[in-house]
Amino acid sequence: MNIDYLEFIIVTLACFRLTRLIVFDKITEFLRNPFFDEMEEENEEGTLEVYYVPKGTPIKKFIGELLSCYWCTGVWVSAAVVIGYLLLPAVFIPFILVFAVAGLAAIIEAIVQLWI
Repeated sequence: MNIDYLEFIIVTLACFRLTRLIVFDKITEFLRNPFFDEMEEENEEGTLEVYYVPKGTPIKKFIGELLSCYWCTGVWVSAAVVIGYLLLPAVFIPFILVFAVAGLAAIIEAIVQLWI
């Protein structure tokens, strides 16, 4: 089980992007909705803020807590990606490369937005 620095960076970028996709992106909201209730609250400036609260049933609450924690989801995503990479590289490498490129593109976009 030997992984070089370039492979490590590629797998890391893929895990970063896949975790963000699951936890934050609008396109995967349908996956999160069964596990959260939306709560709206008005802040001090009078702006409406939306909070997501995990649902009450034990399993839904557990999954909701997991999906609301970027760090927690990241651990499980990383475990799945690394295990897949090591055990089924022919299947996982194309997906890892796509998510790695998307992750690097997201980082570059965030940097560019800081300069604009």
